[in-house]
Amino acid sequence: MRFPLSTPPAILAGTLSAGPQPVLRAGPGLLLRPWEPSDAPVVLAAYEDPEIRRWHTRRPTSEDQVREWFAHYHRAWRQETGVSWAVTRDGGEVLGRMVVGGFDLDDGSAVCAYWVLPAARGAGVASRALRAVSGWALGDGGFHRLHLDHSTRNLASCRVAVKAGFRLEGTKRSDAVHADGRHDMHLHARIRGDD
Repeated sequence: MRFPLSTPPAILAGTLSAGPQPVLRAGPGLLLRPWEPSDAPVVLAAYEDPEIRRWHTRRPTSEDQVREWFAHYHRAWRQETGVSWAVTRDGGEVLGRMVVGGFDLDDGSAVCAYWVLPAARGAGVASRALRAVSGWALGDGGFHRLHLDHSTRNLASCRVAVKAGFRLEGTKRSDAVHADGRHDMHLHARIRGDD
């Protein structure tokens, strides 16, 4: 049961889903677009990468399951619960994944997550894509606060967050389970008005 708000919602229901999922430019050569069925083999292969497997405990087991994930992502946009993009080289080759999920339209907050394929690492792809996504979310999207967390052992993810303007807010002790056990998690956030 939901009780009525005593304050107006940060984002009115129906505002986001009134239009298509945005396509975002993340600087020269990078385009974030909705997932397409033809992207399924790349996503399935991505979860075979040891680094992606290390930090992500949910993994698809078939291309059909990946396409089910894509269908879920498209429904999430229509239901205003989340949005997922393929990070691509100018709309073609998939380089990674960027997500804004867990929408709280009342408070105007959401959570971000990402991964990048091995061949695209070290070139600023993740930080540029995260900056583009957060720019949209905190601007036209109407959100006020975005946050993300990552294992304190995942130094690359920490660098991405900081480069994209997500300030470190603290450590959540023993907060997540990974394949090798429980991990402390860094919490980063970016709010509207941050640089």
